[in-house]
Amino acid sequence: MWVVMCPFLMQWQLFCCILLGFFCASTISFAPGQYEGGGIWSGNGLHSSGSVSSNHSRSGTSSYVKTLKFSLPLNSSVSCEELEGVGSLNTTCVVNSNLYLNSDLYIYGTGNLEIIPHVSIVCPIEGCMVTVNMTGNVNIGQHAAIIAGSVVFSAANLTMDSHSSINTTALGGSPPPQTSGTPVGDDGGGGGHGGRGASCLKRNKTSNWGGDVYAWSTLAEPWSYGSKGGGTSSQNKCGGNGGGRVKLQVKEILYLNGSVAAEGGDGGLNGGGGSGGSIFVHAVKLKGYGTISAAGGRGWGGGGGGRVSLDCYSIQEDVKVTVHGGLSIGCPGNAGAAGTFFNADLLSLRVSNDYVMTETETPLLDFPTMTLWSNVFVENYAKVLVPLVWSRVQVRGQISLYRGGSIVFGLSEFPVSEFELVAEELLMSDSIIKVFGAFRVAIKMLLMWNSKIEIDGGGNTVVTASVLEVRNLIVLRAGSVLGSNANLGLYGQGLLKLTGHGDTIRGQRLSLSLFYNITVGPGSLLQAPLDDDASRSVVTKSLCESHTCPIDLITPPDDCHVNYTLSFSLQICRVEGLLVNGIIKGSIIHIHRARTIIIDTDGLITASELGCNDGIGKGNYSKGAGSGAGHGGRGGSGCFNGIVSNGGNKYGNADLPCELGSGTQGPNQSYGNVIGGGMIVMGSIQWPLLRLNLYGSLMVDGQSFDKASVNSNASLIGGLGGASGGTVLLFLQELMLAEKSSLSVRGGNGSPLGGGGGGGGRVHFHWYKIDTGDEYVPVASISGSINNSGGAGENGGLFGEEGTVTGKKCPKGLYGTFCKECPLGTFKDVDGSDESLCIPCSLDLLPNRANFIHVRGGVSQPSCPYKCISDKYRMPNCYTPLEELVYTFGGPWPFALILSVLLVLLALLLSTARIKLVGSGKCYDASSVEHQSHHHFPHLLSLSEVRGTRAEESQSHVYRMYFMGPNTFREPWHLPYFLPNAIIEIVYEDAFNRFIDDINSVAAYDWWEGSVHSILSVLAYPCAWSWKQWRQRNKIHRLQEYVKSEYDHLCLRSCRSRALYKGMKVGATPDLMVAYIDFFLGGDEKRLDIVSIIQKRFPMCIIFGGDGSYMSPYNLHSDTLLTNLLGQHVPATVWNHLVAGLNAQLRIVRHGSIRSALLPVIDWICSHGNPQLEFHGVKMELGWFQATASGYYQLGVLVMVGDYSLHSIHQSDWVDKGNGEPTRNSASCASRSLKQLQQERPYLSQSLSRKRMTGGINGGLLNEATLKSLDFKRGFLSPLSLLLHNTRPVGPQDALQLFITIMLLADLSVTLLTLLQFYWISLGAFLAVLLVLPLSLLSPFPAGLNALFSREPRRASHARVYALWNATSLSNIAVAFTCGIFHYGFSSLRPPDEENTWNIRREDNKWWLLSTILLLFKSVQARLVDWHIANLEIQDISLFCPDPDAFWAHESSS
Repeated sequence: MWVVMCPFLMQWQLFCCILLGFFCASTISFAPGQYEGGGIWSGNGLHSSGSVSSNHSRSGTSSYVKTLKFSLPLNSSVSCEELEGVGSLNTTCVVNSNLYLNSDLYIYGTGNLEIIPHVSIVCPIEGCMVTVNMTGNVNIGQHAAIIAGSVVFSAANLTMDSHSSINTTALGGSPPPQTSGTPVGDDGGGGGHGGRGASCLKRNKTSNWGGDVYAWSTLAEPWSYGSKGGGTSSQNKCGGNGGGRVKLQVKEILYLNGSVAAEGGDGGLNGGGGSGGSIFVHAVKLKGYGTISAAGGRGWGGGGGGRVSLDCYSIQEDVKVTVHGGLSIGCPGNAGAAGTFFNADLLSLRVSNDYVMTETETPLLDFPTMTLWSNVFVENYAKVLVPLVWSRVQVRGQISLYRGGSIVFGLSEFPVSEFELVAEELLMSDSIIKVFGAFRVAIKMLLMWNSKIEIDGGGNTVVTASVLEVRNLIVLRAGSVLGSNANLGLYGQGLLKLTGHGDTIRGQRLSLSLFYNITVGPGSLLQAPLDDDASRSVVTKSLCESHTCPIDLITPPDDCHVNYTLSFSLQICRVEGLLVNGIIKGSIIHIHRARTIIIDTDGLITASELGCNDGIGKGNYSKGAGSGAGHGGRGGSGCFNGIVSNGGNKYGNADLPCELGSGTQGPNQSYGNVIGGGMIVMGSIQWPLLRLNLYGSLMVDGQSFDKASVNSNASLIGGLGGASGGTVLLFLQELMLAEKSSLSVRGGNGSPLGGGGGGGGRVHFHWYKIDTGDEYVPVASISGSINNSGGAGENGGLFGEEGTVTGKKCPKGLYGTFCKECPLGTFKDVDGSDESLCIPCSLDLLPNRANFIHVRGGVSQPSCPYKCISDKYRMPNCYTPLEELVYTFGGPWPFALILSVLLVLLALLLSTARIKLVGSGKCYDASSVEHQSHHHFPHLLSLSEVRGTRAEESQSHVYRMYFMGPNTFREPWHLPYFLPNAIIEIVYEDAFNRFIDDINSVAAYDWWEGSVHSILSVLAYPCAWSWKQWRQRNKIHRLQEYVKSEYDHLCLRSCRSRALYKGMKVGATPDLMVAYIDFFLGGDEKRLDIVSIIQKRFPMCIIFGGDGSYMSPYNLHSDTLLTNLLGQHVPATVWNHLVAGLNAQLRIVRHGSIRSALLPVIDWICSHGNPQLEFHGVKMELGWFQATASGYYQLGVLVMVGDYSLHSIHQSDWVDKGNGEPTRNSASCASRSLKQLQQERPYLSQSLSRKRMTGGINGGLLNEATLKSLDFKRGFLSPLSLLLHNTRPVGPQDALQLFITIMLLADLSVTLLTLLQFYWISLGAFLAVLLVLPLSLLSPFPAGLNALFSREPRRASHARVYALWNATSLSNIAVAFTCGIFHYGFSSLRPPDEENTWNIRREDNKWWLLSTILLLFKSVQARLVDWHIANLEIQDISLFCPDPDAFWAHESSS
């Protein structure tokens, strides 16, 4: 029933009384020092009217707020009027007055409710309940407050403006029955609810707490009051009150910008803090930046946090929820435990202490199994306890521990429980999980950052192993530790990564299985057993006392399940890859069913000093003398003060070792001991390791004893010997020891006082599969070190013996520990690893140009494979193609014999064909002298004869004027500008000079003709010679046509000659070296003039043809005109025979040796010629004529007829002063020589005047004296004259031609064989030999056939061309020698292959043979062709008769 005092005075008096009573009740209910929320509403309750009025006036509202007191009936709803509000609860009700209640309040309506700012609804009674049930919206204005023990709001939307509050702090009623939330005793402990209250009786002891937790079953919808804190004395029985209850049920949106509090009351110094109450919020959306708090109250012992549950589809992150424990005044580091914050929509539990330090746990009693939670978060120094003996923690998502959070499974006093954790992910950051008992984890991902999982098995063997099954990923970072003092197993299907320094996984026994990859980062550690001796002894004791090999290390089970009855201490099983940058440490390390292990540069897998204390090969100790322990090698003996202690014995099987290293124990415990090396086993017989890459270290060393023991009187009493190395047993397929890597089973060093060194351990490589033949792959690449040495002994102590390093027996062709291929040139046809089984191959079966070759997989047969030293040679005999051809016919000599027979037969066939086609080549007799005289160059007839020379022309002939020059492209023919005396009377001088200009221009060559000749001279000289002959022939034809048809003969005085164009005629020798113009009388001259002119014919100068070269030898061409002219004085037969004999002498004169070669000619003229001519009044002298400015001159004879007094000619006439033509150096030299010799020898006065006797031709006579001054030049081809020179005829012609045919065919055969040889050498060498010079190498054969099968009169000319091609081909032979020297010379300078030192024979040392034979053949051919040409050109051998009478005896037959 509401009581309203209308009169103002009565209302004021009643209000004062109520305030006084409320103040008293508040003083009892709320302790001093309460949180700000409590103080706010407490002050408002005491001073509501003033504060509200003043605040309202400050807000600018003109009306005042009434303060009313209500006393409501139980469970009856009030109206808006009864609330002194405006409006209706079914529409909109605006509450604008403060309400102070003494009982529960229930508001119901279908409309909206608005509590204006600064309005408070207060029910300051413990357990007082305010219920608002509105269908519409509820709005709580700024600074508005609702204060009660329990507050329930139900609305469509609820809005709490800033600084508004729903506060049930310290107004909680009684907790549920049968709970121990309030602590018992006078310790001042905090009350418990969601978390335990703190107790300061024993600081930092988690087994002591204040009030306990309750209402775990209503975690999703909490509706329990908080508990009171405990008192500190009989006068103060209780501390702070517990928090109240708040339930907000909103259909749509909750706008929370104020605060919702259900915190525990403050217990002060005389009591513990109350625990937080309960807050449950249900809404679709929760928005705002307000706070929700069910924190514990402050007191001597802080109260535990309450319980908060939010059932909201959407929660804005700005809303802050706190459930931390209250601060403990008595023990500041141990606040009350955190309460629980449950997200009912996400089914997520969060336990956070908001960075308040505590040692008090928040027990999580059980987890649902039907509808699993999604996530559990323990953070901000919260501590969670799972206390049941057997408990299963299972969520659908994450279990996360952040920022100092921790979970404790089990009780430290009873570590016999088994706990199971099942989740998707376990995430830990700066947090700890402690397990007392066994721990089984089934998650997908474990991520740890500076966190620890510590499993304490308590040393109880009843507790099973802890197993962590992490399917996808395990990552430890920033010094995280996962450890157990019992057995620990980790399963996974993904990655296990220890990232860096301090990351550790360790246990008494440790098993890592089924991971795809395990990475042990730098500074991280995998360890089993632990560091203490007791843990090590548990693992190694049974093996140290056993003489048998544990079968589970050789053939372990395939399932990789955790089975700690096996022998290993650390097992890594069924792992695809293991990367070690840190340390893996254990007594017995077993890596089973792994594929690849990489121990990086800083990585270490070690079992050093983790073996046996004593063992089978333990060291001995006797009166201070300690010997080393033995294993793979015997321990070194110890020596101290003359006492010797024998070293420990060797034990174990070197071919399959599986023992721990032995140690040495002193006489008592204080003396100490040394521990042998452990054991590392990788792979198994059934499941070998695929590959081991070792860049770091793999160590199983024995311990060293580095201290000396002393008696109590400080005297030295010796020391122990070193422990022995352990065992490394590797079942694998491939091994790689990188540079600076180390695999060590070294024994330990003995005591400095005579201790013996420990023996080395054992290393065995059990290769799983060693392919042979073409499938062989090297099983090991060794660049690092394998140390199996014994330990050092000092001061009389001996070194321990070396251990053993063995491998599986190698198949055929392979040897050694690592089954390498037998050395090159050896074979192995038995199984075994000893190097002596590789037997050297027989060198008798090795061809000359072959070396033994490397064969993949080694050689398993006595017939070792080989390969030619170059791919150019042909297997199996390593022959060249040429040698293949040669040895096909039985070898060099049979091949040469067969080839020779074939060549002779073919030559006979060709000779028979030549005789039938051409005729026999037998020598003619002297009757052909005249014919030979005229036609020794039959293809170049005298052009005067070709045109015809009638007999009457010899009667009218006046003078023969010779062209000067060699008729080359550089120096063509030309006529001198000097008018001879013989024709002065028949020509006009001026016109004659113009004729000289014209005829010289016609005789000149075009530039392109010389260019073509120069090019051909370089490429193919015989072609250049033929080109020059062709152009010279065309040139003489052009001169003849010009003089005969084009020139008008205006220079002739005879009118008849000018009219008939018959006064001049051009002719030339057959070799085209000498050309001339014959001048004739016209017939219309005066008779007296004719007689005068004819008398000037003699002395007559006849110029020799040729130039003394091989192709153009000197010759005297006597055409019909000369024969007729001289026939007037000498019979024709005499003259012709004389010319034939002189030409026979001249043809062997070479220009390069003209001084010596002309002496026989001069002697022949004196002995054979002049005596016969003088009989007819004729005399002949040899001389030089026609000297040009370039130094060229011509040889000839001076023929004198009649009675000439040589003494009447003055010496002053020798040199013509009027000649404008410069004389040659040789002419001046000859003149000077003649002047000197004239004073010495009388007969030199017979020198002729050039002007007087030759009609103006410059020159001089040659004799023995003047020959010495005759100048000549040698060309760069002059050495060829040794091969190409004109000789006298020899032998029968047919036999000579048969020999030439044989040599021609042999030349072709050897040429082709040479080309085949150089084509085999290289294509470049082949082309060089063939084309330098082009055509030269192959042209001699067709040229030779052409010469042999040609008919007269061109046979000699073709033979000379053949000889020229043959000589030119010598350049190709020189190129062949050059290429051979270059190729084989550099080949010989290369060092022989080090692997083939048994066969240092060079590639080929007879490459020059064919080239040399070819050179010899060409030299022989040249000489045979010279003889052949001589036989063709000189068919009368009597011409060389040295007896003049015998010579002239054949003149009658001429």
